[in-house]
Amino acid sequence: MAECVAPLLPRADTAKESGRSSLDPVTDFLVERYGRWARGWNWSVGEGDTDGGVVGVWCCASHSVTTADETSALVVAALLEWRDWLEELAERFAALAPPKPLEDPWHWERACARLVTVVADRTQAESGWYRHCMQVLTWFLTRNGIPQERAREIVESAVGGRFDSWVAPDATVVDSVSSRFAQTVEHRA
Repeated sequence: MAECVAPLLPRADTAKESGRSSLDPVTDFLVERYGRWARGWNWSVGEGDTDGGVVGVWCCASHSVTTADETSALVVAALLEWRDWLEELAERFAALAPPKPLEDPWHWERACARLVTVVADRTQAESGWYRHCMQVLTWFLTRNGIPQERAREIVESAVGGRFDSWVAPDATVVDSVSSRFAQTVEHRA
C-alpha cells in the first residue's frame, strides 16, 4: 500500500504551509480503498492534525511529512494503529454491552467509566482528548441500539464541560460523568 500512497503525498514544504489539507488526497484514497473507518488514520495524540486522537506514530503534516518513502511508511503504520484501536474498541463494546433486558443501569455506568478511562489513557489526556472520548461513548450507545442523535444528546448531557485538555479526569469526575451517563440513558433511551 505504501507504493500507492507515495505519489499522493505532498512535498515537505507544501505540508508545512498547507498542513492537514495537504493530506486530503491520501485520506480520500484510504477511505475509497478501505472504507469510512480509515478516515481517522492521522488522528494523532496531542496537538496533531486533529487534536485528541490515539495515533502515536503520526504527529501532523508539518512534522511527519518528509520523503515519500518515509512518509508513506508512516501513513501505513498510522492506518494500522488506528485500525487496531477500532478493533480494540469493538471488543470492549462487546464485553461491556448491557444484558437484555436491562434491569440495572449500573451496566451503563460501568461501561462509561471503563471507556472514559481507556480513552484518557490512549490519548494521554492531551489536547482535545475529550472529543474522542465523547465520540467513543456515542459509538458505544449506537452499537447498543440507541439512535445516533439521541446518543449524542446523552453523551453531551453526561460529559459536556466536565473534561479539559491536558487533564486526565480523576476518579471523582469519572464517577460523576458515569453516573450521569447511566441516568441519562435510562431517561432518554
